[in-house]
Amino acid sequence: MLPRQLLARPAWLFRCPPGPRGACAPGAAGSWGRPVGPLARRGCCSAPGTPEVPLTRERYPVRRLPFSTVSEQDLAAFERIVPGGVVTDPEALQAPNVDWIRTLRGSSKVLLRPRTSEEVSHILRHCHERNLAVNPQGGNTGMVGGSVPVFDEIILSTARMNKVLSFHSVSGILVCQAGCVLEELSHYVEERDFIMPLDLGAKGSCHIGGNVATNAGGLRFLRYGSLHGTVLGLEVVLADGTILDCLTSLRKDNTGYDLKQLFIGSEGTLGVITAVSILCPPKPRAVNVAFLGCPGFAEVLQTFSTCKGMLGEILSAFEFMDAVCMQLVGRYLHLASPVQESPFYVLIETSGSNAGHDAEKLGSFLEHALGSGLVTDGTMATDQTKVKMLWALRERIAEALSRDGYVYKYDLSLPVERLYDIVTDVRARLGPHAKHVVGYGHLGDGNLHLNVTAEAFSPSLLGALEPHVYEWTARQQGSVSAEHGVGFRKRDVLGYSKPPEALQLMQQLKALLDPKGILNPYKTLPSQA
Repeated sequence: MLPRQLLARPAWLFRCPPGPRGACAPGAAGSWGRPVGPLARRGCCSAPGTPEVPLTRERYPVRRLPFSTVSEQDLAAFERIVPGGVVTDPEALQAPNVDWIRTLRGSSKVLLRPRTSEEVSHILRHCHERNLAVNPQGGNTGMVGGSVPVFDEIILSTARMNKVLSFHSVSGILVCQAGCVLEELSHYVEERDFIMPLDLGAKGSCHIGGNVATNAGGLRFLRYGSLHGTVLGLEVVLADGTILDCLTSLRKDNTGYDLKQLFIGSEGTLGVITAVSILCPPKPRAVNVAFLGCPGFAEVLQTFSTCKGMLGEILSAFEFMDAVCMQLVGRYLHLASPVQESPFYVLIETSGSNAGHDAEKLGSFLEHALGSGLVTDGTMATDQTKVKMLWALRERIAEALSRDGYVYKYDLSLPVERLYDIVTDVRARLGPHAKHVVGYGHLGDGNLHLNVTAEAFSPSLLGALEPHVYEWTARQQGSVSAEHGVGFRKRDVLGYSKPPEALQLMQQLKALLDPKGILNPYKTLPSQA
């Protein structure tokens, strides 16, 4: 199959930030031992002395659209709308202008920090009238450059929109503002015997509004599904300042078009999400984690099939990684494998309401898997300390890769039976030109993280990777972005996953809801659809 649209931009090469899950939580010590505030927390992902990130407009072939520039009169108007919430200090603007993986840098001179949807409405109404471009920003933890300016767009931060509006202890329905940090929401609902339906490595910094705007996946996707199912309602401010109140808490509402679905995954290009209504599942009373070694990828797949059949409703996660991932985690992070060396490893989590029942089911599964040769070795954890230790082996792979050199990252959705084939293909294709080629990810969701490390940037290595990876994915009817979104980085490779008719309809929806194109320009949609 030929790609529907030619690749117009090179791959995105970067080093991932060090630090364990949640290391950049607001108010906590950052990766380099200094306090992290709402505006500065992105800076915790790079060490002192790190070279300045090149400006996006200078590094990539993108041309500024004919938007207005911010004037003194605009600043005065914003100060009237959000008193004390207008940031123009160049030093304070450094962090929100740079993306989390430090490959993109905008040149915004203004950051606005509203507290209410009404203030957002007044801001957007003014920007619409003045033709000022706006970059909505939550926790700025995205991987595809969707949350930072490309040029001088006004940054509209939701950081101060952080209130829980209501929680129903019977239904588990949470209503909150878009700027609530995911980890803080998790603590809030867990105190009431519920959990959030999604969990991410960036939960200490990411905002629920940004999670919804990017349709974030994460570690609980297998059990609770996507945000398209768990989000019950949204409040969204449109480009002209209109407040669209679809903040329902109803599980069932079959009255006309389900408009909220337009904004889930739209990455701030159709409207600014200001409040979310989300269904939270009951908190499991028993959580078990098993870490297993498998002799081959065929056995990994068979283990998954057996796991689904024998564990059923208590299965909450099924992750896999190859042997090279484990070697790098051991080499750079000094995390020891709890099982004997194997070509592949799987992490299985169960969550249920009866510890004895769950342990019996998991024990029966492990006995069967070991007896049938699907698994060569394994260990199980029930206490939280060991559970976290086992999860660290999976969650800190990206950190280990970053210490191995430059990293080319691909986030792909593929048929489960072909999930690892592309790793083998790329490894053979690159040969000694790559330092390591690894594959890991959410096997239960068909989501592969393909990573290639090298000693240094290489144009020839880049040329060998792209568009080959995208073409290979297209031939399998896969997706070039499984959970990271599109943002700035992947907007010109959408044609490998979507037909021209779909791209045209997306452009028409954008033109309808944002006719001036002021919301998050240069993102999500192809530059030429």
